[in-house]
Amino acid sequence: MIRVPGRVNLIGEHIDYLGFPVLPMAIARHVRLDAAPRPDPVIRIASAEYGTRGFEWTEQLTPWAPGDFGNYAKAAAQAVAAKWGTGPGIDALVTSTLPAAAGLSSSSALLIAIALALLEARGIPARFSELMEILPDGEIFVGTRGGGMDHAVCLGGRRGCALRIGFTPLSIEPEPIPSGWAFFVAHSLRRAEKSGAARDEYNLRRQRAIDGDTHALRHALSERARVEHAVEAMRRQDIGRFGQVLFESHRSLRDDLKVSCEGANRVVEACRGAGAHGARIMGAGFGGYVLALCERSKQEEIMARVDRDYFGGRPERESFPDYLMAVEAGEGALKHLDS
Repeated sequence: MIRVPGRVNLIGEHIDYLGFPVLPMAIARHVRLDAAPRPDPVIRIASAEYGTRGFEWTEQLTPWAPGDFGNYAKAAAQAVAAKWGTGPGIDALVTSTLPAAAGLSSSSALLIAIALALLEARGIPARFSELMEILPDGEIFVGTRGGGMDHAVCLGGRRGCALRIGFTPLSIEPEPIPSGWAFFVAHSLRRAEKSGAARDEYNLRRQRAIDGDTHALRHALSERARVEHAVEAMRRQDIGRFGQVLFESHRSLRDDLKVSCEGANRVVEACRGAGAHGARIMGAGFGGYVLALCERSKQEEIMARVDRDYFGGRPERESFPDYLMAVEAGEGALKHLDS
């Protein structure tokens, strides 16, 4: 049995693929994989929600249709094979407490879980540095050209801490979250299918930054500075400043990078009106969750206001059972990181 948590990115959105530092945290919700090794090279993955997918593990795999959850199993298999070769397959059952297509990295958590199961079935130790060599690029198999943030924090998360993750070279520095701070997420009521409908838009934003587009670079450079400002605010326990950084990030994501949506913009304002110190859209964007920061002593009251004043008049919330929930910093899939 393997559990891989999702993540909330506190600050540093759409910049990991440029090699800039980010500040995410792993959360208590997770993808769980119950797996058993097979004597042959067949990989079979079952999900109550998405059905069953099976294939023979060969060196060159062909993706199924875009958005098919089975592509994450193929992506994991191909990533593992690139370093350790092919091997015996597994039978696995996937369950999850992570809402899908919501910005909590459920897709990367699934890819990581399958990769860990394939290594476990062969008795190969799962080392952080080696996994980070293969997993970020491995997700290109499903058509998403992202960075390494999700994989690093899902593997290396620390309870009670955010992680300042650097990429040149790869580094992880735990940043304790002040005990009086609390984070929650509120859904835009629009799904964000990074491996489906939103994939091309996500990849386009990445390419624009690489090509030197003025607006994309303005977001990237200002967001890189916001990461450092947020770390400083967290160390000083300055919740007001941290919250201001979140609002600034949302404006940049909305106006420069244009990855927000009407629902997310409204949720940000609803959180502000309810008394949150800061809020912003997170993840790939185009829907999914908004992250909000408040004082722990006021969290229940503020979330109740958001629920009553914003979501109360929106019956579509019934299609999103976890449309409003608290999130806490939890452990990553690997309890011990290699140097």
